Amino acid sequence: MDRFYLLAPAVVLAAAMFVAFVAYCGLYAIGRPPRVTAVKHNQLLGPFTAGYLVWMLGPIERRLIGRVSPNFITAVSLVMCALTGIAAASGHLGWAVWLYVAAGILDILDGRIARIDGKQTAAGALFDSVSDRWGELFVFLGYAWYLHQTPWMLAVIGAFGASMMVSYTRARAEGLGIALSGGLMQRAERIVLVTGGTLIGAWYGGTAIAPILGSTMLICMLASGATAINRWIVAFRILAEREAEPVVLEPPAVMPLPPRIASLASPDLVKVRPLEQN
Repeated sequence: MDRFYLLAPAVVLAAAMFVAFVAYCGLYAIGRPPRVTAVKHNQLLGPFTAGYLVWMLGPIERRLIGRVSPNFITAVSLVMCALTGIAAASGHLGWAVWLYVAAGILDILDGRIARIDGKQTAAGALFDSVSDRWGELFVFLGYAWYLHQTPWMLAVIGAFGASMMVSYTRARAEGLGIALSGGLMQRAERIVLVTGGTLIGAWYGGTAIAPILGSTMLICMLASGATAINRWIVAFRILAEREAEPVVLEPPAVMPLPPRIASLASPDLVKVRPLEQN
């Protein structure tokens, strides 16, 4: 019965998403695609799937625009991540799944509402980025505590470290003027992977939980590490190519003389004394 209550919300959500996806594809098929704006996608999802997810969140988004600050949504997402870590550490994996899913949805909505509502600010971008890192720290700490009596704790530590390197490499590259956004294991993918593995582990229960969660964290570590290293290589090559380009020095700009001085230097006013021949 516990497993039924754990899986029932997932079944209902999956059914609703499937029906919505069929409707979304049907609208495209008849030439009336849904109108979605400010859609950001990555290599894994693609523009079509990303547009579908944004379309699904449309009703929630429309209710929040103009009523709730994007920074408030970011703060609530951070609290949800902290609660996810607490739930995971205490063994309430079902709660950890749904809390982390809610945090991920809010993480999508805060940026979209900021862009659509014209409230994008540097302070808000900093708050969002740093909150995401703190949120992941809270989540991985919870899983590390849950697995601290098993060797799988090392996989959690590795997953957290690799996830941080994905974000750090992008931030460092952007500080040097390089935009990096590629990779198969970004924050959204990590949330999907961790929640999926947690749901499977909670469903099987017993001695299967630790290996399932540990394997999930191991996959997260390897995929995030590959993404971070790929970004590192790409950024390094771009910077090396820039430094190898020849530097063209422009001649110094000639400053015009003030009118009074320029008139004194006029050829009409300068008398040249002829050279005396010896």
